[in-house]
Amino acid sequence: MSHELMFFGGFIIFIILMLAIDLGLFSKSDKPVSLKVAAIMSVIWVSFALGFGAILYFWGNELHNVHDFGHLREIISKHLHDVKIVENDLAASIQAYNKALTLEYLTGYVVEYALSIDNIFVMVLLFTSFGIPEKYYHKVLVWGIIGAILMRCIFIFIGAALIAKFGWILYVFGAFLVYTGVMMYINRNQEEEVDPQNHPVVKFASKYFKVTHKLDSGKFFVVENGVKYVTPLFLVLLVIEFTDLIFAVDSIPAIFSVTKDPYIVFFSNIFAVLGLRSMFFLLVNIIDKFHYLKVGLAFLLVFIGAKMLLHSYLKEWGFTTSHSLIIIVGILAISVIASLMFPKKKDYTT
Repeated sequence: MSHELMFFGGFIIFIILMLAIDLGLFSKSDKPVSLKVAAIMSVIWVSFALGFGAILYFWGNELHNVHDFGHLREIISKHLHDVKIVENDLAASIQAYNKALTLEYLTGYVVEYALSIDNIFVMVLLFTSFGIPEKYYHKVLVWGIIGAILMRCIFIFIGAALIAKFGWILYVFGAFLVYTGVMMYINRNQEEEVDPQNHPVVKFASKYFKVTHKLDSGKFFVVENGVKYVTPLFLVLLVIEFTDLIFAVDSIPAIFSVTKDPYIVFFSNIFAVLGLRSMFFLLVNIIDKFHYLKVGLAFLLVFIGAKMLLHSYLKEWGFTTSHSLIIIVGILAISVIASLMFPKKKDYTT
């Protein structure tokens, strides 16, 4: 356990340092984030995620302090890793374990990053509906992502505990993901709308806070005549946190379809969340061009849910994490290519 805590603690320290640097670059002043800066930060976050994958590939066994056959078999059995032990060759067996760990991490990262794109659609809608100027986007996303990390941490380890105690809950997760995917496909062409005045989160906040419609230089709270008010910036932050809570209900079970190791789920999930803000600024002005992504994400959720429901059969048929990664990347690639090849027709009606 001490090895796990050290590995986990080192990861948290690294994330805090990188967040501090990232926020320093993005938050020097209230002005829109340029496409160039967003592209640079996206490349940096993806590079860090891939670099962490390399760490797992060479030293992944250190996560659970795996250095002998007995402990290796125990961890493989506990987390249901797709690893074939090479008898009488500990080094080869550990390398096979590290490779499997890395593949699970990368697959989980791709799944979470893909599902985050749907989050971007909603964020753009929320900012527009609440009338938030573009120069304040980054400030809201800073706190939104910090809140998302804390929520994901709680959700992931609760989910791991539930799976460890109640194995059948995987089938519940699988059925839920299939249902979510089907509903996403059915509702793919519906125009999403947000009514800031009647949103449940806004109504809830209005019961406990006094609300002002003034942005007041991008502050979350203002004081007028000795009375503290919350601004629209704080309200949209609350709605974004609530929205991420809803998305987490989909994305976290989805990654548990790839790996049952809560640390790998956490690592892949957090790296994807950390890259969400830079990806938002990279895609905010072109996200509508990828109109088939909703369809792709719907198929992705159905595939992941079906995989959870049929995991015992798939294992017997030789279906591996590598196959999952190929299918997931294939679904996303097809949806992006289809969006570019068949652009959405403009509506010229008035």
